[in-house]
Amino acid sequence: MSHKLKVGELQETYLTDEDIWRTFTIILSNKSVKSSTYKYALIKSLIENLYQVNENFELTYDQLAYSFTKVYWNLIVTHHLEKQNRGKNARVVTIIKEAQRLYGVPNEFSFDKISEEIQIKIVSKVQSTMKENVFGALYGDTKGTFYAFDHKKEYFKINPPVHAFMLNYQRLIVNLTNYHLAAMIEQLNEVPSINYLLGKVESIARRSSLRPFEKLLLNHFEARCFYCNKTLSGHKRETHVDHFIPWSFVQSDHIWNLVLSCHTCNRSKSDKLPKREFLEFMIDRNHVLTNKQEDQQVRSMMMNYKERKMVMLYEYSIKNGYDTIWVPR
Repeated sequence: MSHKLKVGELQETYLTDEDIWRTFTIILSNKSVKSSTYKYALIKSLIENLYQVNENFELTYDQLAYSFTKVYWNLIVTHHLEKQNRGKNARVVTIIKEAQRLYGVPNEFSFDKISEEIQIKIVSKVQSTMKENVFGALYGDTKGTFYAFDHKKEYFKINPPVHAFMLNYQRLIVNLTNYHLAAMIEQLNEVPSINYLLGKVESIARRSSLRPFEKLLLNHFEARCFYCNKTLSGHKRETHVDHFIPWSFVQSDHIWNLVLSCHTCNRSKSDKLPKREFLEFMIDRNHVLTNKQEDQQVRSMMMNYKERKMVMLYEYSIKNGYDTIWVPR
């Protein structure tokens, strides 16, 4: 009954890639008991937060619960895939459906579009469910080798070799997890919900508007394109916010990975990685943001940012197939 555990300590600190692959194979196979899709959603949540760990490879329960909630909001509200459990409805489905009804949220709203106050209430309830049914379950499958956790402290620590492994093979792990998650959802749900299922599962959530980041960046930097240095007049559709490392790899919005861009560069760059010299510009730009101590919002957004994270993200995106390098025209 590992899912009932309230504390889990790391049982092994040294693991080889072969050890970790063997454990992942077990997690994704029938040897791992899965009455719900929770284990897959936790893996997706971990991947989204790989670059958000602190110096001790720790994450907060809030970080994981927010990503976990986005996974299910996308499946349940956006795509009407309400069967996520064998037998009675999964608790997370009930939480999300009740919240949608209570607050009158339209189906076309992604989780990011809901007010922050409502988000916090939903995430808090989802976090309680994760404590009861999720953290301990995957911990048991990995025999305590992947992470440690403590419900009282709401502390989650990834084993450093596992963190490095997930960074190195991120794209492959995402694809494997999405495939097995889709296969289970297909068993649980019926047509028409399961049409084009992999496309519905692949994204953690639909991309949200980056307009708030545009205003924030314009408060601290000149209205110029980060890539070509063109002046941005602010006219409609001229000023864009671009993910420096492609969104399809990061699949989340962090101000330290966002830049102001002109329409031409944004459209031309698309899903590509910028030339390496821009990485140095990005690090310098983020150094400016890190020093904006008087702006509480920016300070909070940059809390877990470190220069080496930006370099690491750039390197690992290349290892994961983002090797078409883009330069401005």
